[in-house]
Amino acid sequence: MMRWILASVALLLASGGELAAQGKGIRLWNLTTSTISGFELSPAGKNSFGPNQTLNDKDKEVDHDERLRITGVEPGRYDAKVSYPDKRQCFVRNIEIKADAVFSIADKDLKDCKK
Repeated sequence: MMRWILASVALLLASGGELAAQGKGIRLWNLTTSTISGFELSPAGKNSFGPNQTLNDKDKEVDHDERLRITGVEPGRYDAKVSYPDKRQCFVRNIEIKADAVFSIADKDLKDCKK
């Protein structure tokens, strides 16, 4: 019985250590003046955008000064397609994304905006 308890404790500690090692993941910090309703990433220069990352948020939007967990993306350089509830869409080019780090976008980063 004591072996079973010790084995269970060791397993819990090991899995907890793995979670701690994973960190907080990659996060976007919305410093634009508007709520974002769509955020898609493509490897820089490839124009091959992935899924809408705002679907990772509980209300499916990213308010000004809110952070969003980014999933399914490896560290590297990316272009982003940013969409807004008013149907405006902009691009942010050559974003550097690092592991377990926050990257931000602001109004000054937005390019090629169209409605």
